[in-house]
Amino acid sequence: MLITLTTDFGLQDSFVGVMKGVIAGINPQARVIDLTHGLPAQNVMAGALTLRHALAYFPRGAIHVAVLDPGVGGARRPVLIECDGRYFIGPDNGLLSLAVGDKTPSYIVQLSNPAYHLEPISATFHGRDIFAPVAAHLSLGVPVSAFGERLDNFQRLALPKIVRKANERLGEIIYIDNFGNLFTNFQEHDLTGLPGAQFAIAMGAVRVAGLAPNYAAAEEGGFVAVINSWGLLEIAVYRGNAEQLSGAKIGDIVRLTVVNQSYPEVSQNE
Repeated sequence: MLITLTTDFGLQDSFVGVMKGVIAGINPQARVIDLTHGLPAQNVMAGALTLRHALAYFPRGAIHVAVLDPGVGGARRPVLIECDGRYFIGPDNGLLSLAVGDKTPSYIVQLSNPAYHLEPISATFHGRDIFAPVAAHLSLGVPVSAFGERLDNFQRLALPKIVRKANERLGEIIYIDNFGNLFTNFQEHDLTGLPGAQFAIAMGAVRVAGLAPNYAAAEEGGFVAVINSWGLLEIAVYRGNAEQLSGAKIGDIVRLTVVNQSYPEVSQNE
């Protein structure tokens, strides 16, 4: 059985290794894949996006453990969600919701059965004491219903919506990767009616003319816009760092405008 791990723990500390040790102690045959441990600390949206866009590359039946958990030890629930032949384990803070998407889960369980936890449970490390052991027991064939009481719902995150106007679309930056590339909430279908040769992209003082087929279509150090591997509009700098050069941050407005329209500055409250 395949188990993936997605966290903001980094690799400097022992947290990731300890979770793997817990899994190995319960099911030595489990295959564990590190999706990433380098997510921005406590950035639940970044974790949710990362898990969502990785999901298609793992087989059904895989168990996905995700831990970005600023509310650990508090009122938020630890949950297991079975949906579309996949399993998601983590805190009920929206982290798992984008991967589930608009599908209806087969089962949602609050992880309340102590028989499948380590004891005592730390108030600060549920990855070790709840999520890892539950994943390991699940990989051995323990039924979902055994892990706790059934729930009717779970917390969901909402992606920012595209604002559509006559000759423009307004979106925003929702993720910044390790290279400083700026991921927006524009998907390809959002560009309908604004064909690549006829629209421009504005973000603060940055202007980009239409979509390019790849990063190298720009001059070195120049801004370029592409549809990236997540299927999202991305603003990048060829052989450079768009985040550093633009000063952009999560939530900044991105405007797509038909060419020959003016580029008035966009308030962050627009």
